[in-house]
Amino acid sequence: MKILITGATGNVGIDTIDSLFSIKNNHEIIAGVRNIEKSKKILSKYNELSYRNFDFENKNTFEKALENIDIIFVLRPPNIANVNKYFLTLFDMMQKKQVSKIIFLSIQGVENQKNIPHYKIEKAILNYKFDYVFLRPSYFMQNLTTTLLKEIKEEKKIFIPSGKLKFNWVDTKDIELVGAKIIQDFENYKNNAYEITGSEFEDFNYVADLLTRTLGFKIKYESPNLLKFFIQKKKYGIKPMMIFVMIMLHYLPRFGKNENNFSDTVRKITDKEPTKLLEYIKREQEKIIDKV
Repeated sequence: MKILITGATGNVGIDTIDSLFSIKNNHEIIAGVRNIEKSKKILSKYNELSYRNFDFENKNTFEKALENIDIIFVLRPPNIANVNKYFLTLFDMMQKKQVSKIIFLSIQGVENQKNIPHYKIEKAILNYKFDYVFLRPSYFMQNLTTTLLKEIKEEKKIFIPSGKLKFNWVDTKDIELVGAKIIQDFENYKNNAYEITGSEFEDFNYVADLLTRTLGFKIKYESPNLLKFFIQKKKYGIKPMMIFVMIMLHYLPRFGKNENNFSDTVRKITDKEPTKLLEYIKREQEKIIDKV
């Protein structure tokens, strides 16, 4: 079978590809990317990986990218929020090219968040009557080394407006190992949604302390007001749409129920225990210290 992975050079996309090759699947794995030559350098260690031009913002890339594809794994770029403009066009082309199987990376609790793109995309997939799997992960540990890294690097602090809000932390490597197992045996998992969580429910004060003890220097946690947060992120060159996404993920949940809704998906599907925060920080320690 031919598997097309969108967003293949992002953190989640790379972990998906890595997991697929690590379990020695028999499928042809195809990276859907905007720049093939640049992507070949990023993904150079995967010699058996194929490439096709795919860009959510260029619908003219959809038809060739979907040619003879059996399953598409959709990883939504954070800046792509207009479901009607981008995703319905993609789904129309999927129908035209007879691509009927889709795995979509959504988020935990999406069923209670009707205003976010993930909810609308899930509903659209159901309306198109594709065979589907919805992966609904909780909060990524990888945010510590991506979207939250700049303040850790320059100011030795985590700067996010979350107050005392707790998160269920999950390693994207666990998410994508689940995804890889599902791709390998899609027929047995199809037409279901799977919440994917870790086993720890902690706030950023706890994480800052864990980073401090592990890295050997003080990392503090500051929860700014929204204006201060917006100004600083804008100063760092982050686009307003992405800032609003960060507010949606880190601030708005403070006004709802803050519950530790753990799942056993990782253990059941991969036969391993979810990664712990300390394990993740130690694994990424050299990278974090180098960047700091």
